[in-house]
Amino acid sequence: MVAEALELPPQARAFVAEKLIESLDLIPGEELSPAWRKEIQARCREVDEGVVELRDAAEVFAKAYAALE
Repeated sequence: MVAEALELPPQARAFVAEKLIESLDLIPGEELSPAWRKEIQARCREVDEGVVELRDAAEVFAKAYAALE
């Protein structure tokens, strides 16, 4: 299932990601606010357009933990 999603074009992956995020944040029966929906769409667009640099989570956490030592 995940492998299939990763084969989708960038716009479709952004849509799927948006829906997955929505499903985590929603209280049953409650919709996302327009502001939060706009923020998600903007961030997905930035990823698709290469405006932001994506980094490996394991590397980010390793660096953060090292800074705490």
